This record gives sequence, C-alpha cells and structure tokens, in this order.
Amino acid sequence: MRVLLLSAYTAVSHRHWVCGLTERLNDVEWTLLELPPRHFRWRIRGNPLTWMLKEDATLSRDYDVVLATSMVDLATLIGLYPHLARARKIVYFHENQFAYPSAGGQKPQGEALMVNLYAALAADVVAFNSAFNRDSFIDGARNFLKRLPENLPAVRPLERLRKHSRVLPVPLDPVPDAIPDGGGRRIVWNHRWEYDKNPEDFFAALETLSAQGIDFELAVMGQRFRGEPAIFARAREQLSRHVVAWGPQPTEAYRAQLDEADIVVSTTWHEFQGLSIMEATQRGALPLVPDRLCFPEFYPAAYRYDGSHEALTDRLAAWLTRPQTRPPRLDMSAWTWPVLASDYRRLLMP
Repeated sequence: MRVLLLSAYTAVSHRHWVCGLTERLNDVEWTLLELPPRHFRWRIRGNPLTWMLKEDATLSRDYDVVLATSMVDLATLIGLYPHLARARKIVYFHENQFAYPSAGGQKPQGEALMVNLYAALAADVVAFNSAFNRDSFIDGARNFLKRLPENLPAVRPLERLRKHSRVLPVPLDPVPDAIPDGGGRRIVWNHRWEYDKNPEDFFAALETLSAQGIDFELAVMGQRFRGEPAIFARAREQLSRHVVAWGPQPTEAYRAQLDEADIVVSTTWHEFQGLSIMEATQRGALPLVPDRLCFPEFYPAAYRYDGSHEALTDRLAAWLTRPQTRPPRLDMSAWTWPVLASDYRRLLMP
C-alpha cells in the first residue's frame, strides 16, 4: 500500500503521530511531506503552493491513500494534482481552528477556518483525536456558516460528517511500568508556554499553596516561545524555593522528570487530546485536569476539578497534605500503539 502522508504544520504532537505511524505500520510504503511549524498564516493557506514548487515530482506519483492533517489545504492540492482524487483521501484532525481560543480579542482567521472545512469536505474519511474535537469542529463550522451572507443549508453535510467520522486518538508509545506511588510532592507542568494553556490559574494555585506553607516541588517544562506570557518570569521568582526544573529539558531529562512526578496539572482553555498529560500519567503521575474540553473522555471524575483555580488549589492541598485522599494510578495502556495500531490500519483500508 502506497500512502502519501502530508503534515503541513509539524508541531511536536504532529511529529509524534507521524513517527508512530511510519514506525508501527512498517509494511506500508510511506512517502512523507511535512513543513515546519512556523509562519502559521502563510503555512495553512500556502502549503499546496509550497509543495507544488518544491515537491512536484513526489506529488505527481500515484498513491493508494493520501493521509493529510487538517492543516493541509487538501481541496486546493487535489485541484493542482487531480490524479490524487483517485486515492483514498483521509484527513486527520489533531485540532480544529473553530475551537481555538482567541488571543487579545482577535477574531478567528476566516482562511484557517475554511481550510479546515474544505479539507473535511474533500476527504473520503475524516478522523478526530477526540469526540470533543469532532463535535467542536462541526458545531463551530455550523455557526461559522450561519454568518455568511447567503443562508446556506449547512446542517445536512455537517451532520453527515459527524455521523461517519471516526474518533481515533494519537497513540502513546509503550513504556516500562510506572514507579509505585510513594505519596510524593512533585508537581509537573509540561505544556506549551502560551496563553491558551492558562498558566495564570496554575501559578495562582501554587502561590496560594506556598503562602499557606504547604510543601511541594515544582517542575515546569514544555515548549517555550518568544512571546511567552509574563506570568512565567514572575512565578519563577515567587516559587523559586519549590523549583527543581524550569524550562525545556533534553529528552532523557524530561522523561526522568516525568518518572519522578507525582501530580501533573492542566488548567488549559484549549485541548483536543492532551498528549503531555497522557505521557506524564502513563509514567505514574496523577493527572489533575479541568472538567471541560476533551478531558471527560479520558479521565474519570476523581481526576477532574471544576475548572476554577480555587477548586484546583483545594484539590492540590488535599493531595499534598493527605496523600491517602489521592485516587489510584491510572492505567493508560488503552491509548498505546500496541492497542490502537490495528485501528489505524483499518483507517487506511478501503
């Protein structure tokens, strides 16, 4: 089976997915085209042109399957290379632009929304990493189309997408058994340092715990960007006596921190699966996640709080001062490649 794999904005989670696919389904003849995760506005609209000018020979070949991420302008690419329409066309949604929170009052970019929508409509099969991703995409697309000048009958094709799409999470690589819980006090943040991850609520909770004299260790890792929120610099100063790691870590050091973690926290406003939380949980940390977005699909109620930083503070205080109140470790084996590889294989099949 010849598969053209297209990743137009290869962020960390996208690269993890690509590597897993090509390594785990190694009987497939993969041809990979990917673009780096920068210049978002140009990248999401210009990827067909970039590939046409750089990869014409590759795109001119015949394939059995075209598997593209939702950042790929698949409809335009098929217009430029009509023979690709004969392949089985699959679009995988790691995220969708309709549910991405705006920054500083900015409105969602119409072009990015339309690329997502056209890609889904041009595909034979659409897959999402969570039901939340699927539903927020379809509901968001419906609301978007209501704002267009024409009164378009959008419900039927969108509900058909909802009915026939597949939910297939990005799998985790299997790891050795987690270290048994010793009731430790290390809290981990391992997300992107951006506004949509809501670091303000996370650090507000920790500053309250510190002021109350509650002992804990803190490892703040994850990917940094030039325009990182100012709260990180302030929090490092105010929480310095608790810090055991700060900033991006080399791979082995990062994994070692996860192995030592006791609690991993999310306060995010934006999450479609949450690989970083899953990875830490898989290695033995207890997840503490808001009761919103994709999290109810993956985490029982004992690991969720109501979303406020006050509730987060209360739960952390309880887990730190009364370890016997902690729920048991979570088994994440259902979300690993050995379990999900067969589902991905079926996705590729006609």
